[in-house]
Amino acid sequence: MDGPLVFASVTSLDRVVAFAEALIAIATGWPGLAIVFVYSFVLGFAVVPLPSELVLFAPLDLGFSQTARLALIVIISGLGKAVGSVLVLWVSVSIRETDPVKEAIENSRFGFHEWSRKASIRMARRYGYLGMALLLSVPFFPDTASVYAFSILEDDYLKFSLAAFVGSVGRLLVVALFLEGTIGL
Repeated sequence: MDGPLVFASVTSLDRVVAFAEALIAIATGWPGLAIVFVYSFVLGFAVVPLPSELVLFAPLDLGFSQTARLALIVIISGLGKAVGSVLVLWVSVSIRETDPVKEAIENSRFGFHEWSRKASIRMARRYGYLGMALLLSVPFFPDTASVYAFSILEDDYLKFSLAAFVGSVGRLLVVALFLEGTIGL
């Protein structure tokens, strides 16, 4: 029975990827920027195996140079990812502040509350938002995992969204520069 379920999962994943590719392929004109934003927003909070770099291939025809088109895609995608990341942070902060979660953490016999507080302080001091931005800049690395990990440690919405934006822009610039040199994107 595992065989058909695995096949169904792979088939479903293939459909999701095909849908995402088709969505980006129709991202033309000014409405295409909305597609780029929504796609990036969803990738900012949803754990889906889709590459955020796909937006670089959106065939936007806005009457701008290729460089200006790519810059606009990178900025809009970065904004979408930042807004999606803030949604993750908001959910994380909301969950951490609920009474049952606070009570479970504080009453943990493993000293989880104190350990997590100290670990959070160490992580924030050592890497901070720069660490989040750097992790998000790594091409083809699952960026949603980084967003969720840092949402547990942080609660500053502005800094969190800026780190997500900078990391997303950095990632897309690295890939765009690589593609420019290899395939002439």
